Parts: sequence; structure tokens; C-alpha cells
Amino acid sequence: MNAPAAPVFLVLTIKGSILARRLAKKIPGSEVHGLIGRVKDADLFFQSVSEHLCNLFTAGRPLVGICAAGVLIRILAPVILEKYREPAVVALAEDGTSIVPLLGGHHGANDLARTLARETGGHAAITTASDVVLGIAFDNPPEGWRIANPSRVKAVVSALLAGEPVSLDVEAANASWLMNAGLEFSKGEQGVLITDRVPAQEDERLIFHPPVLAVGLGCERGVGSTEIIDLIINTLAAAGLAADSVGCVVSVNIKADEEGIQAAASYLGVPARFFSPEVLEAETPRLKNPSDVVFAEIGCHGVAEGAALAAVGSAGELVVTKRKSKRATCAIGRAPQPLLVSEIGSKRGRLTLIGLGPGADEWRTPAATHALLAADELVGYKLYLDLVDHLTIGKPCHNSPLSEEETRVRIALDAAAEGKSVALLCSGDAGIYALATLVFELLDREDRGDWNRLAIEVEPGVSAIQAAAARIGAPIGHDFCTISLSDLLTPLEDIVRRLEAAASGDFVVALYNPVSMKRRVQLNMAKEILCKARPKNTPVVLARNLGREGETVDVITLENLTADHADMLTLVLVGNSQTREIRRGEGRWVYTPRGYSRRREGIS
Repeated sequence: MNAPAAPVFLVLTIKGSILARRLAKKIPGSEVHGLIGRVKDADLFFQSVSEHLCNLFTAGRPLVGICAAGVLIRILAPVILEKYREPAVVALAEDGTSIVPLLGGHHGANDLARTLARETGGHAAITTASDVVLGIAFDNPPEGWRIANPSRVKAVVSALLAGEPVSLDVEAANASWLMNAGLEFSKGEQGVLITDRVPAQEDERLIFHPPVLAVGLGCERGVGSTEIIDLIINTLAAAGLAADSVGCVVSVNIKADEEGIQAAASYLGVPARFFSPEVLEAETPRLKNPSDVVFAEIGCHGVAEGAALAAVGSAGELVVTKRKSKRATCAIGRAPQPLLVSEIGSKRGRLTLIGLGPGADEWRTPAATHALLAADELVGYKLYLDLVDHLTIGKPCHNSPLSEEETRVRIALDAAAEGKSVALLCSGDAGIYALATLVFELLDREDRGDWNRLAIEVEPGVSAIQAAAARIGAPIGHDFCTISLSDLLTPLEDIVRRLEAAASGDFVVALYNPVSMKRRVQLNMAKEILCKARPKNTPVVLARNLGREGETVDVITLENLTADHADMLTLVLVGNSQTREIRRGEGRWVYTPRGYSRRREGIS
């Protein structure tokens, strides 16, 4: 049966969040979403229960609501449309005693309820007739299997529940998942067919398509997705094979970054997997159309046929030999049993550069959280890994000292090149004094093929300058710049020149890396340069440990700024000549006027 999908735990209370966090540790990939103002520990916070719940449901996310079942029923009622497309929805009591699958029982809810019951010691209230009586869910076949005609499920299940005979015909794979449930089949009015072929239109049996077909693809560089998809469709149709029995799309690893191949896999709803030329060359004795030209180019005698055969294994066969379009080739292999795609070749490697924000969970973007949960491995400085340790349970984590940035980047790139999904963690925003630039610098400098084929994404984060500004008001409401005072990577004369330019341009200046244990002169130097161009009483914001334990945000004047006011965990934000500090009631604020008074006074 399908393994329960990783759910979103929706929590409305502190007690619920404690239970959710405990259960989330047991289900890799799950997330905890908490109501703002009621919950403190969550991966993502929301304001409106109704809006957030409906958005998750319509997006197809499995849901565990730690709340009354009636809450979920009333909220979701208007958006429940189609039984066969709804995600799993489970109601879980705060004490873990009762677990009720409300929707999507055969789409993972029943299995999820059983999983939760094992962890809490509670009772999974399964009410689905086929599960209770037959011990199996016909509309939830094993992973990768597809139902050609879901409308026929009810008739077959009803016949079995009534004790009526139901026939079973197997043309592909096997029916072990049905037989292991103890069901007995005999010739009857209702029937079940397991096949990888397109059945006759008039066939009234319940038809299952097992994932036994592998579509091998070769193509020229940059071929469009339309050409590849059309070639696959036509190849399957000519052979009378069902697209729903395709378990994967396969090719040689140098084609892993071909958008056309990735688009074809997405169109079929299956993974794309890739083999080295050496693996494909081992299939040469079984090829029907070996090519010396292909061997000379990439080191194997066939891509489409070789990949299809490698995917289905030694017991499989080539059922469709190589077919060509203008710029692509396609072949199809058949395995005797359903394909275990996770054990076939490797997927395209993915590197995601994640900006974690200053540190607080609520300042981490939802996209960053999703990327963390989706990653196979994580790479980062230990402090950054510790900030998200509740999201990394069971995942390999690689860390290196703060100063070994290139080591961390190389570890991340090499791991992704092995076909893994890797998250490289950065504080703040990955593109601001962080490792995104080093990733692209190495790609530019070394031009390695295995790195070049990676899917690379950058997930932005809340930067230290944004967090500091938000804590104290609006000091960067007008033109500003950022300057790092560290001379480890930037010559001191360049830092001086940039400080002088910022002073001359009257920019608000954010000073990163202001001091260190060995470096204490640059901050005093920056103060002297800026004092020449703006008042000595200019407000200076000192923001330390933003979003983490021990956070402090102080305001002093420029003339009083010394190296003793800062460390490497401090952002120093120096106002421009117009920046002001105000006190109103209990509030202490810093802001930089943008010029609205000029507009009000009619000055253009």
C-alpha cells in the first residue's frame, strides 16, 4: 500500500503544538503550522484558521488537525468537491487518544491514522467498509499503480462485500497485494484486470495499471519538451501501451539538466532517473540498434534503448525498440514486476541555497521551510544547523568551521552531483554576505560538468539589516547601502573607498562584520570617515543576536560609537544626515525621512 504522505500538523494551542512536534519527529518531512498568538513553536505561522486550512486542502496537502473534528468539517465543507482527488484529513485529539480519518481514507488518511495511533497509543477510528471488512482499499493501490476507471471501484467492492464472485485477470506484474489480503476471486459478473496495455473501450472491468514500463530517452541538446512528449505519446500509442503504466523516464546522466526530459517526466507524473555512460554500455549486448557514433560521443552504444533496459533490469525486456523524431529518440522497456524507482539510477541533483533569516522560526520564510524539509542532506555552519535542528531529524548534516566557506560549498555541490537534494544553509539572506555568491563563483571558475547539470535554487531570507530596521522603526526608509568591514576577502583600501563614497552620498550605512577578536580598528575608522559627512549625534542602531536568545537592540550616537559596542553577531546601522530618533510614550524609534514633507509643502 502507499506509505502515508508526510502531513501538515495544524495546531491551535500550546498543548497541541507539543504533541505535533513529538509526532512530526516520527514522520520525516512533516510540518507543524501554528496559529499566531496561540502557538509559539511551529515551522510556519498563520493568522486565519479557515483560510490556511482551505488553502492547504485545495493544494492537496495531507492534514492532521489537532482539534475537534467538527472544526475541520465545518471549515472544509465548502471546498470538498471530488472524492478521488481529496487529500488525507485526520482529526487528532489533543491528548492523542482519538484519531479520526475524516477525508481521503483511501488516499492515505487511514494509513496515517494508524501511524499516529501507534505513536500515541490512541485509537484509529477507521470506518471505511473495504478496510474494515475486506482488509484492503481498492481505490488506494500500491505506490505507482494507477486506476484507469475509478468509477468501477464501487461496483467491485460492493460485489465482494456481498460475497459475490469477482474475476481477476493479470496481464502484467502480479496481484500479490490483492491476494495477500486473503481475497478469493472466481469468474463473476464483476471483474478486475491488471495490465500495462490500453484496454478495449468496452471493457467494464476495474482496470489497474502497474508501473512496469520505463521510457528511455535520448535527445540533442536543447530539444523542446513538446517534441519529446509527442514522441513518447506516439510511441506508447503505436505499441498499445498505457501511459499510466510508465513508472519512470530514464536517460544518460549528461542529459539530467535537459528541460525537455524533465518536462516529459512531469507530464507523465513520474520521476526522471539517470545512468552513467558506463552503466548503459553494459547493456550493449541487449541493444537492438547499437551506434558507434553515440559511443564515440558519450561512451555508450545506445541511450534510449540502453536506459530503458538498465531501468527494467536483467529480467526485463525491450518491448519497443528505438523510435526517432527530428531531435529525440525513445524506447520502452518492460519489467516483470513493478519498478522500484528509488533503486533505479539517480535523480537530477538539486542544490537549494537557503537563507534562514536572523534566527527566529517565525522569520524564516515558508519556502525556506519547505526546502529544508524536502532536502536529503544539509550543509552549513554548526550554528545555522542548530537553529533548525527540529527540522533535520534523521537527515545527514555536514558542518565545517565558520571560516571554511569554500569547504562547505564544495561538500554541498559534490553531494548534489551524486543525485541528492541538498540544502546549503546561510544566516540571513543567502545572497547577502553569504554563500550564494561563492556557489556561482565556483561554477564560473571550474566549469565542471557534474556541477553544471545541477538544479540550483536560491530561497531568500530576511536579512540582518531588514530585521534590525524592523525592530527599531524605519531607518532604511530612504537610500541605504551595506558594507562589510572584514578585510579577509576585501582589501582594506577598497573598504575605505566605499565608506568614503557612502559618506559622500549621505547613505544610511549598514556595517556588517564590524569587529572580531583580532580585528578592532575598522569600526573606529568607519566612524571617523562618516563623522566627516554627517552630524556627530546621528543615531546608530546596534542590533545583536537578532531573532535569537539574548537579542538586544540599542541606539547610541555616532560620536559615542566604539569597537566595544559590537562583535561579529552585531549589525551596526548608521543613519544619514536626516535620520532621527524619536520617543513616543513607551516607544523609542529611529527613522529616516523620505521626503514626504517636501511633497506636502509643494516642493518638487
